[in-house]
Amino acid sequence: MAVRRPVEGEVHVHYGQIYVESDPDGFGPGLAEAFAGQDSGLCGAAVPGALWLTTGLHTGSVGFTVEVHDQAPPLDPAWEDVVEVSFRPASHRSTLVQWAGEAAWDLDLEERDHRVRYCAHGMDEGRRRDTRLSAEPQLDRYLLQFWPAPPGPDRVLRQTSRAAAHWHGYARELQPPPTPEERARARRVEDEAARHRQETLERWEWGGTLPSDALRGVGGNVRGLLDFDASLVHALDAAGPQVQRQVALLAARRACTAAGLTDLDWVDAALTAVADGGPLPPPFDDRARMWEALESDPRAPCRTVGPAVPAAGSTRSTGSVIRSTVGTVPVPEPPRRVSQSHMALPALLAAAGKDPLRAALDAVFAAVATYGEDHPSLLEEVRSVVGGR
Repeated sequence: MAVRRPVEGEVHVHYGQIYVESDPDGFGPGLAEAFAGQDSGLCGAAVPGALWLTTGLHTGSVGFTVEVHDQAPPLDPAWEDVVEVSFRPASHRSTLVQWAGEAAWDLDLEERDHRVRYCAHGMDEGRRRDTRLSAEPQLDRYLLQFWPAPPGPDRVLRQTSRAAAHWHGYARELQPPPTPEERARARRVEDEAARHRQETLERWEWGGTLPSDALRGVGGNVRGLLDFDASLVHALDAAGPQVQRQVALLAARRACTAAGLTDLDWVDAALTAVADGGPLPPPFDDRARMWEALESDPRAPCRTVGPAVPAAGSTRSTGSVIRSTVGTVPVPEPPRRVSQSHMALPALLAAAGKDPLRAALDAVFAAVATYGEDHPSLLEEVRSVVGGR
């Protein structure tokens, strides 16, 4: 008879427990769940793919051996308490795991039905001493045996200790575990609830409407534009490429006009290229050169505007503090100003993007920043274009 010992020596236990786990997506059952419906209370196998092993010692090292046989081994009369359960690994990897995952040993079990025998010696002494320090002699020891066998009910083969009797009594008072059908139904309900929670969160994030796959993957500044007008974002998505291109060009033109850049020949040439669907001419083919052209052109106006703030969004004001003998008085700082030119040129770049939807979203968002406090008039014009189509 072939036998393999993947674990032999001592293992550390906490709270009188150690486990066998095989579900890569699970964290193991709770105590009551592991023993529900069983007659024995030392080896909990009520949850498929997991075993809960009870020890007498609360904290410290216990003797522990795991054996894997090719057939049922004889029962050694030296063991005081012995139980048997059935077990089928939930994956190709089964491990003996200490409390909180402090250590683990690979058992290398086949994914098939096994019979498991859990044998104990010295449980009462371990329970009486509660804790074993490293220099103290061993109090209790255990043997966990596996061999191929069809499923069967759990059994108490031998009971000697008061500790084992206590845990058997605990298990027998528990309600039977759910059937596989009940587990599957509960999982479906849980999955549906999780899907509903995720859908509710996503709907809230997108302004009350679930996004299309195109919006989910568009990237860019879509999230920023949602804060200003979520319904417009969804309307742009539904409008189609032709309207999206029209909106992108409109936003770029309005941004450049608001910034006073349309009189610059190199800006006008870029707007014409976007309208014709061609590539952007220099210096827009290189972002660094574009900014250099803006800084070096003496004709470029230096207009600023107050920042755009979403009407329904939340804002946080900052301020300096003046301290006096009468107390602390907050004094609001002057609102920061935004350079319209530096907001308008990104709108032009965005309008030339390959993806019509992203071009429209990013161009409108940049134009909103260019308009600043006056952005509602821009959004109203964009709505009229999208709605009219």
